[in-house]
Amino acid sequence: MATAQKHSHVEHRGEALIDAAQRSLESQGDRWTGMRSEVFEELARHSRPVSAYDIAENLSKQRGSRVAPNSVYRILDIFVRSNLANRIESANAFLVNSHPGCRHDCIFLICDDCGAADHIDDDSLTGALREAGRDAGYSDVRPVIELRGLCTNCSK
Repeated sequence: MATAQKHSHVEHRGEALIDAAQRSLESQGDRWTGMRSEVFEELARHSRPVSAYDIAENLSKQRGSRVAPNSVYRILDIFVRSNLANRIESANAFLVNSHPGCRHDCIFLICDDCGAADHIDDDSLTGALREAGRDAGYSDVRPVIELRGLCTNCSK
């Protein structure tokens, strides 16, 4: 993932990512259930944003029984609120947060051709947007910044 950050964090992969997500969720007072683990592992398998419906379909195939998309949406909402996943608003899809426990606002770069998604961490830019929102009288301001274009591979 691309990073132009004003802070440092550890990017996790594989089992280390799952362990970090579980620790982060539990440290916030939430439970790491079997279903949450399955949804997180399925989400983490994808390098591109994935929909709740795709996750539900893949889990249904793995389990041999239907997994309701509404259940997956509820879990993904918990993950977004807990900083384990990010919602890509323009695609109504989700992307695993590879550095759970590190809170900041990501600026997402999404390829219009292949669907790849990267992020830039620039707290000075998102901080200024939060401040502008607070100055306008809003609370709990959450910047959602998505830049669309062509990734390096697709623009060749």
